[in-house]
Amino acid sequence: MIISRTPYRLSFFGGGTDYPKWYLQHGGAVIGMAIDKYCNISLRRLPPFFEHRYRVVWSRIELVNDLLEIEHPAVRAVLLDQKERRGLEIHHDGDLPARSGLGSSSAFTVGLLNALYALRGQMISKQKLAEEAIRIEQHVIREPVGSQDQVWAAFGGLNRIDFRTDGTFSVKPLILTRARREELEGNLMLFFTGLSRFALTVASKQIANMGAKEKNLHRMREMVDEAEAIIASPARPMIELGALMHDAWRLKKELAEGVSTSVIDQIYEAGMEAGAVGGKLLGAGGGGFVAFVAPPEKQQAIRERLKDLTEVDVKAAADGSRIVVYEPDLSD
Repeated sequence: MIISRTPYRLSFFGGGTDYPKWYLQHGGAVIGMAIDKYCNISLRRLPPFFEHRYRVVWSRIELVNDLLEIEHPAVRAVLLDQKERRGLEIHHDGDLPARSGLGSSSAFTVGLLNALYALRGQMISKQKLAEEAIRIEQHVIREPVGSQDQVWAAFGGLNRIDFRTDGTFSVKPLILTRARREELEGNLMLFFTGLSRFALTVASKQIANMGAKEKNLHRMREMVDEAEAIIASPARPMIELGALMHDAWRLKKELAEGVSTSVIDQIYEAGMEAGAVGGKLLGAGGGGFVAFVAPPEKQQAIRERLKDLTEVDVKAAADGSRIVVYEPDLSD
């Protein structure tokens, strides 16, 4: 039995510039952090006396004999890509809902790859793990996804990630004192809108609109530098990130139809009226979680205003995907 634990993420600035269509021409950058909410995947060799060869447990239970019969796109793609022909049982448990804008799909892909390598007795580097997940999602499954979520899932931490025009990326950890990190975490609030969405539809629209939205994307990329300057300067309060995030959210809403909805706008406006300095909808858009930056003294008023929503307390996660249980089949 192998169990991997892979963090979800909060993307603060630069989202949209991590799509290959953009950064292969212009370069891109993002700032955000992995959080202490996880995608957990258990993996084991399936004994040969079962009638089925593969058992995949997620929001449904799949019992199949051929890899091509597996409905879960990431499981099917990873196992086919890795030429995994022996019977397997894969079980997924997530701390937060799927399709919620926290990078859950990429956390699943990264966690499955990590567990599969461990099952074979191999240790994969963070860099290769992120690169493999990006390749599988973008070139094997052919989904219109960016490249930041896979990096957060593999590396963890509070980072700046730069995407270069040659297709490579670099990860720069943002080193903070404990007090400074707690100040950042203490100003963040996260609420689940109750709306799940298929981000790929909204992402496809954003990618199609990039040529017409270059000004927005260049400005959103500049905000990464500004956010890093705030975070790196002990003299500047973390609450300053709020106003910058508010401006970034207004730019993001212009990228494509469907990024926001009337319900999300109402939620955002209510949080702002109750005392938030800024915020954003996480992920490509359409639903999921809304994050606010708000001073601690205003947070109870925001909770009362948004009492019909589920609030989730989050902290930064230092580690990326990890193997937390390693009990390999010695005959493997």
